[in-house]
This record gives sequence, structure tokens and C-alpha cells, in this order.
Amino acid sequence: MKVNNKYYRTIWAASDGEAVEIIDQRWLPHRFETERISTYSEMATAIRDMHIRGAGAIGAAAGFGMYLAVVSSDDSSVQHTIQKAAAELKTSRPTAVNLEWAVDGQLQALAVGDTLHEKKEIALRVAQKIADEDVEACRRIGEHGLEIIQTVAAAKQGERVNILTHCNAGWLAFVDYGTATAPIYAAHDVGIDVHVWVDETRPRNQGARLTAWELGQHGVPYTVITDNSGGHLMQHRMVDLVIVGSDRTSVTGFVTNKIGTYLKALAAKDNDVPFYVALPSTTFDWNMRDGLAESPIEERHGDEVKYASGLIEGDIRSVLLTPEDSRSVNFGFDVTPPHLVTGLITERGVIPPNETDILNVYPEKR
Repeated sequence: MKVNNKYYRTIWAASDGEAVEIIDQRWLPHRFETERISTYSEMATAIRDMHIRGAGAIGAAAGFGMYLAVVSSDDSSVQHTIQKAAAELKTSRPTAVNLEWAVDGQLQALAVGDTLHEKKEIALRVAQKIADEDVEACRRIGEHGLEIIQTVAAAKQGERVNILTHCNAGWLAFVDYGTATAPIYAAHDVGIDVHVWVDETRPRNQGARLTAWELGQHGVPYTVITDNSGGHLMQHRMVDLVIVGSDRTSVTGFVTNKIGTYLKALAAKDNDVPFYVALPSTTFDWNMRDGLAESPIEERHGDEVKYASGLIEGDIRSVLLTPEDSRSVNFGFDVTPPHLVTGLITERGVIPPNETDILNVYPEKR
């Protein structure tokens, strides 16, 4: 993705081999800054405090965090440090399955390295592979999702295609391209007239802050809306399809995603609007069957609900929205059952949200 005509990924190894750099998403859209991360504990903090966020991006961050654990070790401590890093990184964000998958992949790969030098080479290679595969999966999701948008555009005889999305499942949430946004970028790039309704996505406003910013960087027309507007737009035939991302999807098609996704799916179902979920295979939880009962739902600090941050006289500040002594609760995710999902857009194609079809496309997971 380009930022002011310069290509960036969300995360990459520093040129000196001693650190990892990320786009620090806390300051967007008002300031574009990168952050240098030198230890696995700093990476765990960056994930926990959402300097970097999104399913694919934190999976890559966990992979690079394990690399930093090896870099900061010596021969006598490396095995102990690897295990400590794995435990700390896994608990930094509980819902996104990509994080656990990346850590386990590093643990398996590092088990065969004998010397510290070998482990460094292995850890860097695996971290780069995780990032590169994330990019390629998202690119292919874009190709498969483009076919859906092309069908809608053809039915509308070239009129504008209006797509609603929730939260940020864009390139900032992955290493590049994104999932929900990848088909949108692909459609825009081939000349389809697309417009995106961007949910603000309270309480952290990842839609209004991040999705709007990156769509603007790519030149895609968009309009920011309140989270409560989606149903109204669908009732008045102002939405042609919904595309959202996922942080964890069960093998039976239950989709765990940013809080508010379920309500959009209900509105889409009631108004016959196609509702698609875009995700790579790394976001499937192949051991989870009942998403409502089994999916871990992160509960974040209530101050995220009570306060909002924005640009005030040139500075990014927080302001209190509620009475000071208000109690608040902050569930980060909800679960959308498969009967509300039209299809899962994956790197291997569009799949009906049921176990039989999912495993037919991913037979190696049986």
C-alpha cells in the first residue's frame, strides 16, 4: 500500500537485524508515524495496546516478536526466553486466532535449531514467511471478491456499487491489501465505480480513523456513517452488499469479529442484502465448532467507551463523553452465526459458511 506515494507494509524487519518496525496506528489519521520495537515484551505491549491491530497484522507481529526473543537471547538463555516470549505474546490479545497460530508456528520451527545463530536465521525466515503469506492470501481474497463486485456492477448496468464495511479489515489490519478492503481496491483499480459506507466503529473508531484514511490514500470514494445507520441505509436500498473481516471463524462458519458485526448481519438478512466475510485460512479456528459458546470474547477497559480521542488545536487529546462516575462495559467482539452469512471470501475462493464446504476447500484440515 502507498502512503503519500511511498510503499509500506504494516510491519517489517529493521535493516540492522536488531529490531522490527511497525506503522503505529494510534496516531492515525492525524499523524503517520512508525515505531521501532526491539524486544518481545515491547511487541506484546504494542499488540495489547493496539499500536498494531487486526487479525493478520498481529499474527505477523507475533511472528516477529518471537524473532526478537531469539535476537535478545544468548546461547544459555535462548530456550527459556523463547518459552517466556510465547506465553506473553499469546496472552496479549485473546480473540484473534492468527496470533496463536503464528507463535505455535515459530515454536515448531525453532525446535530444530541447534545454535543461537541457526535459531536467529530460522526465526527471521519464519516471520518473513508469515508476513509474505499474509500478503499473498489477501491479494487472492481481493481477486475472488472482485468477481462478486463485478457481478453486482453488471446487474446495476454500471451504476455505482455501494459497499458497507465495519471496523478496519483493511491493509492496516493485515500486512498489505487487507481482507474486506482487498476486493474493493481490486474493483476500484479495474474501473468499477465503487463507494464505501464506513461504519465509525465505536468505541475506538477504527472505521472512521483507519478505514477512511486508507481508502482516501487509495482514492476510493467513501462516506463515514454512525454505527447505527447501516440498517436505515439497507432499508432504503442504499447498500448493495456488506463485506466485513473476521478475527476468528469456526470450522462450522461462526464468525467472531468486531463488536457490532452481528447487528449488521441481522439488518442485511432482513433486507436481502448479501453479507460476506473475507478471511484467510489462518483466521479459521479448526478446533472450534460452536462459536457462540467457545469463541473467546476480549473485554477491554471501559475507559475506551467513556472517552474519545481526536485532534484538538493540533494535538491528539482524549475527552470524557459520559458522567465521570459512569460504569461502562467494553466487549471487543461479537459472534455472527452462519445462517446470516452469504459466503466466506478466502484465498481459495468463496465458500458457503458450513463445515462440509469449508473442509472440501481445505481438505488438509480434516
